[in-house]
Amino acid sequence: MNVAAIAKLSIAMAIFGSIGFFTIHTGIPAVELVFVRCIFATIFLCGMWFITSGHKIEAWSKKEVLQTCLCGIFLVLNWVFLFKAFEEMSISVTISIYNLAPIIVLILGALFLKEKMTVQGLLATIVCFLGSILIVGIDNFQSINQLMNSGFIWALLSAFCYALTMITSKTIQNLSPYSMTFIQTTIGIIMLLPFCDFTVFNGLSTSNWIFIIGTGLIHTGFVYYLFFDSIRSLPTFLVSVLTFVDPVVAILLDIVLLSFSPTLLQALGIFLIFGSIFYTVRPRKQIES
Repeated sequence: MNVAAIAKLSIAMAIFGSIGFFTIHTGIPAVELVFVRCIFATIFLCGMWFITSGHKIEAWSKKEVLQTCLCGIFLVLNWVFLFKAFEEMSISVTISIYNLAPIIVLILGALFLKEKMTVQGLLATIVCFLGSILIVGIDNFQSINQLMNSGFIWALLSAFCYALTMITSKTIQNLSPYSMTFIQTTIGIIMLLPFCDFTVFNGLSTSNWIFIIGTGLIHTGFVYYLFFDSIRSLPTFLVSVLTFVDPVVAILLDIVLLSFSPTLLQALGIFLIFGSIFYTVRPRKQIES
């Protein structure tokens, strides 16, 4: 067991779990925040790519570059939708819905990749849907306007784009993680530049800038460095389990620092979602023993 890789991934997920807390203190909207994040990630990871001399042995492929560009579009949209959801809903509720991504991967795989949907996957999907209704609130599902204003759609779109990111990234085998991220975040800069309102940066406090820089440098550059440096040394099931550190930290910070107090139904919904996802990703050999 690679203890160093486990530690790096755990630290990465724990840091990423605080991104919601940082986001709501930046004082800028989602599009501009993701734009800044892409700039920091491009500079940081490109620097690491050169420092590690990875650029000297990079195996470029036109097909994989195009696949990475598509993956980058999904990744950037995932970030934008996630941050917009943070603007409308509590961090705990947003993160719970966002982590439906593995279940969405199962559904998309069954619909478009002709992968067999197991009874276990189907039950997990149904339970997660019920959990989503409980944490957002049944009242918010009674009209389109209420549903849109709740932030649920933004969180769901974020999970959907994250699922597409996971699916498209599976087709990329030869490009290094550093070059992949460099391409993806560069795509993000190009995508978002026309939509950025740079006047939102006027009048920001020192505290705002600290959170903005932290989101870009720590939650993107440093976290992705740790993530990419560890993920290829660990089995898939262990990566899936360790990603649960992210939502646990996010929810704890929401409760402790932002005084989020879930209702009984919301707590039940969060339990249903994460219980179903954990049941889905846990290693099969341990189930049968």
